[in-house]
Amino acid sequence: MTLSKSQYIRGLQCHKSLWLYKNKPELRDAPDYAQESLFNTGHSVGELAKEVFPNGVEIEFSSDDFNGMIFKTKDLIANGTEVIYEATFSEDGIFAMADMLVKNGDAWDMYEVKASTKVKDYHIEDASIQWYALSKAIKLNHAYIVHINNQYIRDGELNIEELFRTEDITDQVQDKQYTIEPNLEEMEQILKGDMPDIDIGGHCDKPFSCDFSSHCWKHIPTPSVFNLYWMNGAKKFEMYYKRMMTYADIPDDFGLNDTQRLQVETAKTKEPYIDKNIIKDFLGTIQYPINFFDFETFQNAIPRFDNQRPYQQMPFQYSLHILHEDGTMEHKEFLGDENSDPRDDLIEQMLNDITETGSIVAYNQSFEISRIKELAKFNESRADELLALNDRFVDLIVPFRGRGYYHPDFNGSFSIKSVLPAMFPNDNELDYKKLGRIQNGGDAMDTFANLHLLKDKSKIEEIKKDFLAYCRLDTLAMVRIWEKLHKIIK
Repeated sequence: MTLSKSQYIRGLQCHKSLWLYKNKPELRDAPDYAQESLFNTGHSVGELAKEVFPNGVEIEFSSDDFNGMIFKTKDLIANGTEVIYEATFSEDGIFAMADMLVKNGDAWDMYEVKASTKVKDYHIEDASIQWYALSKAIKLNHAYIVHINNQYIRDGELNIEELFRTEDITDQVQDKQYTIEPNLEEMEQILKGDMPDIDIGGHCDKPFSCDFSSHCWKHIPTPSVFNLYWMNGAKKFEMYYKRMMTYADIPDDFGLNDTQRLQVETAKTKEPYIDKNIIKDFLGTIQYPINFFDFETFQNAIPRFDNQRPYQQMPFQYSLHILHEDGTMEHKEFLGDENSDPRDDLIEQMLNDITETGSIVAYNQSFEISRIKELAKFNESRADELLALNDRFVDLIVPFRGRGYYHPDFNGSFSIKSVLPAMFPNDNELDYKKLGRIQNGGDAMDTFANLHLLKDKSKIEEIKKDFLAYCRLDTLAMVRIWEKLHKIIK
């Protein structure tokens, strides 16, 4: 049996997942764009982190020649190379590649690079299996995690020393060594047998979302107890293990909160629950002209622009539908240039586009309000104007969370992606799935973050059209929901 470190970590999370990975890989879920984006981020951070120890020699990855990679590593070590990137070893059934191996006296220090902003538990497990394999071949001194410092603010050229933090995890890694051989022996026995009989549980998402979830969760209906609103995962699994899977399985005296009970009741009636007074009170807080507003943002692990932090939410786009009291409506929008910092241009146009009076309606307003506060810190000369906008926000999610309107098809979620199709089924104009490659905020965030790397100008223009269509639908959706709520109270 030979395992990579990622397979070992998979086995620690769930033996069934490891067995499926080795024996039934065709059952894996298809990778999504978010997974691809995470991989790209990790790769770019790993490449930049080499500047912590520059002038090293890299072992070129070759999926067809692992033995060649191992041989080259041994050759570099024998010839006195002091810094090796992707040093490759295969020892005692573990295939391991160290991000950076640095000579320290007569021994070596091992550095693992992570795109996260802190050391996590699974990083220790990851480094521990690396140490286990490497220590069979070379003398090791220290183990380190190199991670992003999210307090770093770019000012001019990247400061590598400030961008990265290095933490010594040698003691934690050495403490784990005594557990590795028993773990490997157990995994070997598991892989020799039939698929383990392991039920779903909290381990399905910790530390990673399992890519066999479609297979392992196929017996769970929709809706189920896992859709109950504002209930922690441990409580949901406790219900599941007590044979409560559907709403019909939940006893009448079970301790549900008001919203959860409303979910159960509407699932039985298959009709929406409506409290016109709650809706009427909410709508009474909105003043014309009504500015239906939505931001899209991107993040960079490695800040590209001055006054940008790692993973900072950077607004690059907005859509604005303005509804006037006479019933006329206009649409305005902004989409930044992917090659430059969009914030100043966005601020300028946004302050011109939003009306001087009237409500600003957002869905889950805390996101927009937080971004505007950050923009005010970024551009202090416009801070007063920006912060004045926040006093005018009204949150369209309020009548739904407040149980003024609940539809059984919400399935315990009040996101606009759940509310809209439930209120407007089979409406192509309001169907996010009818859009192009940008169909949710995650798509928008990841695509714009990497748009400057795309060389094909025609593809860039196509993607920009998709950005505009997506963000426009977000604010048009709010308009239609607002109209529907008015019809309900009439």
